[in-house]
Amino acid sequence: MARIGIVYHSMYGSTYELANVLAEGIAKAGGDAHLRRVPDPLLPDEVKQMEGVAAAIEQQSHVTEATVDELPEFDGLIFGSPTRYGSKTAQMQNLMDQTGGLWQEGRLVGKPVGFFTGAATIHGGHESTILSLSTFAYHHGMVIVPVGYGVAEEVGSTRTGGSPYGPTHWSPMGDQKDGIDEDEREIALKYASHFNTLADKLAA
Repeated sequence: MARIGIVYHSMYGSTYELANVLAEGIAKAGGDAHLRRVPDPLLPDEVKQMEGVAAAIEQQSHVTEATVDELPEFDGLIFGSPTRYGSKTAQMQNLMDQTGGLWQEGRLVGKPVGFFTGAATIHGGHESTILSLSTFAYHHGMVIVPVGYGVAEEVGSTRTGGSPYGPTHWSPMGDQKDGIDEDEREIALKYASHFNTLADKLAA
């Protein structure tokens, strides 16, 4: 049974919601999923007290915080970050910047890795954010596992989130859309199953 770490940062809760769908898909495939929340020391207190942010912080309070030292213990890692100007958040970058010791020792070499994200607009960085996350994997010598077009047929027809690069979600402001839609969910579930299969084989 592959032990998969889903390491994510979520300010308003949408990326956390997608992380849970991925965990569900891994469990259905027979894997062992572990959510890990990226700490948020960079967020000002006044922002943390905003209505939507405060609710999301409370919603995720039970999730164990991610630590650099734990990363090598997983058979596979899936990193998730919302989009900030077409790239990952500073909080996720801060965690990745602390992995220099793992890089020096080659602790993540050959480990399967995937990425997921979300944005408030369709063209707000779904693909560029995953690409910005992936440079971390190249430097660590990890094995990047994309969705591609062969894993989930919904990638070719979705009008919201989801891409061949990785699972994504569209989370517009207002009442245009409510949560993860069916295409986004199916892409995430199928990707999680595919990722678990590969991680299981590599860990054997």
